[in-house]
Amino acid sequence: MSTRRDQVQAVARSVSVRRDDVVTMARLLWLAFAAVSLLLLQTLAAQARQESLAPLVNRISPAVVNITTTTLIEGQSGAQGIVPEGSPFEDFFREFQDRNGDQDNRPRRSNALGSGFVISEDGYIVTNNHVIAEADEILIEFFPGDGQPVKELPAKVIGTDEKTDIALLKVEASGPLKYVTFGDSDTALVGDWVVAMGNPLGQGFSVSAGIVSARNRELSGSYDDYIQTDAAINRGNSGGPLFNMDGQVIGVNTAILSPNGGSIGIGFSMASNVVSKVVDQLREFGETRRGWLGVRIQDVTEDMAEAMGLDKPGGALISDVPDGPAKEAGLLAGDVILSFDGVEVKDTRGLVRQVGETPVGKSVRVVVQRDGSTQTVLVTLGRREDAERAETGDDEGAEEAPLDENADILGLTISPLTDALREDLGLDADADGLVVTDVDEASEAYAKGLRAGDLITEAGQQKVSSISDLEDRMDEAREAGRKSLLLLVRRGGDPRFVALSLEE
Repeated sequence: MSTRRDQVQAVARSVSVRRDDVVTMARLLWLAFAAVSLLLLQTLAAQARQESLAPLVNRISPAVVNITTTTLIEGQSGAQGIVPEGSPFEDFFREFQDRNGDQDNRPRRSNALGSGFVISEDGYIVTNNHVIAEADEILIEFFPGDGQPVKELPAKVIGTDEKTDIALLKVEASGPLKYVTFGDSDTALVGDWVVAMGNPLGQGFSVSAGIVSARNRELSGSYDDYIQTDAAINRGNSGGPLFNMDGQVIGVNTAILSPNGGSIGIGFSMASNVVSKVVDQLREFGETRRGWLGVRIQDVTEDMAEAMGLDKPGGALISDVPDGPAKEAGLLAGDVILSFDGVEVKDTRGLVRQVGETPVGKSVRVVVQRDGSTQTVLVTLGRREDAERAETGDDEGAEEAPLDENADILGLTISPLTDALREDLGLDADADGLVVTDVDEASEAYAKGLRAGDLITEAGQQKVSSISDLEDRMDEAREAGRKSLLLLVRRGGDPRFVALSLEE
């Protein structure tokens, strides 16, 4: 009996020891979990804290340069600015200035400051065109770092592009230069960190940081694609680089929006994907060579889409086809370009950029909507720069318009075109259409910009030369169930489409 009791007690002690071991093990596991969790939290907190930009700046800053330009300005002669030209007192004041050694007659030098960055070890430098425009001398100031002295080198202009405000310079250095590379600006997202470098307000090399505030900003040019940033950009930063956190250039600092001339956190950098293409052409040819389609276009609005029977607004509406590649290929005014070289056309801005970036001489497929169906036209692109240098006309042959009475239609007072009206409006002898002689200021036509003196050449994408032609086009549109009529209007030779409501 005693032996059995001893055995039971031994088993109980063994169970108790095992329970203590389990408790101890659980405590150890909990402590280990707590330690790992604390370490993980500390790691995440360290990663969440913004790291210093010093390593990045030290690596890429030697490629950022200051640019000083000098321009010789001729002095004024005579008494300009004191008395009006031709005044009887002009001779008196000229003699007075001569006796007192008029300093304004002497040529003087004007200096300007800007920024730039090196893109190759053999000395190619990118900056803004407006930084070096009309400069007689260009001096590049380098900041090598590592305790090395600042050095200066003269630069020559390789090529410029006013449309994107980009210039390519070249210096001759004794050895390889430190340089930076372009990144893919299309991958930059709103909220990404960026760093701007340059020479703000002539204070020397400076760094500012911020984020991408917005993308695809358009200021004034057809090829604009600006990155908006709140990194401080001031006068003198022009031409400097905008870097991503990998040290790649994703923009060239070009402009600021400011009521006082200083940074208020709204700066604009031309996207690197635009700049790099321009730089490649300037480097190879010394000038840009953009593709040219040879059409005048405008966006398709909702009322225009309804008037033309389109499912939705989109594409680019051809308002005119002067002599050029498009005309040779058979594109027509009234065609809506839906696709260019396999890429969908969303609006005119996108089409202009895509055409400009397409190589000159390339044959591309252009898909258009015409007369309710789609057609594909093969167009061989010309060169825009050649077209801009050449003078092209907009003359279109037409028969003489019959002499109808004036009529009030769609808020417009219109009259057939006569020889007298052609002379008054400065139109060619073979110009044809209906002249707007007055516009009701309370009408939709006035709200959409139609004014007296405008010439209506088409209605419903058909030529009109008489009031009866216009009335027929209105009847046809109503019979087709359309609520608007599309008019092609010319002003000063420039065409545009306007859709006016047919509802009474």
